[in-house]
Amino acid sequence: MKNDKMKQQYRVNEQIRVREVRIVGEDGSTVVPTRQALDMARDQGVDLVEISPNANPPVCRLIDYSKFLYQQKKRQKEMKAKQVKVEVKEIRFGPQTDEHDYQFKLKHAKEFLEDGNKVRAYVFFRGRSILFKEQGEVLLLRFANDLEEVGKVEGMPSLEGKKMFLYLAPKKAGAAKKSQQARDREAAEAEAKEAARQESAVVDADTPANGGLLANAKISADALKKLTEKEE
Repeated sequence: MKNDKMKQQYRVNEQIRVREVRIVGEDGSTVVPTRQALDMARDQGVDLVEISPNANPPVCRLIDYSKFLYQQKKRQKEMKAKQVKVEVKEIRFGPQTDEHDYQFKLKHAKEFLEDGNKVRAYVFFRGRSILFKEQGEVLLLRFANDLEEVGKVEGMPSLEGKKMFLYLAPKKAGAAKKSQQARDREAAEAEAKEAARQESAVVDADTPANGGLLANAKISADALKKLTEKEE
């Protein structure tokens, strides 16, 4: 089917009915009557293939038509292989996601963006949890703020039905992953932050569950909004 469609794109030999054509080759180009061009193709044992019908006069080549189609098909495959395939990876949160789960998903989102993929993060509100809509929005804004080094926000959080979405695109598509040394350093920093958080959680044991997460999220949300205003 693909070859049939490709064949329909070009006129060959007797299908070319214009008065004259421009023949291009390794030695340059020349304008000759179409009948003469057909005789030249016949003498060389090849075909007269029209490759640029909108030119004046139309541009043709003296080449084996089957070989020409093969080269065109091969070129299309090479171009397709060079195209960067961008995937959209999903990250799902609940409106009361705990810190450990948040950090786990943040790590994966960062890897997706560093690999050149987009990220669609969303908070799913089940049943009466829709009452925590503001908390879900703040969580997504914190998420975007924590990923500002590798991703850019394509739109502020928006509620669609029972889901609130946030879209992030990589700052550098297809960027190479960080070195293992950098990853180890980041892991050590993450462990230190987690230890400090746990110590803080002990001190603030009387505060409501997820209070610390929400407070941090609000701070990050304010920072992100200020950053957005500056960019605008």
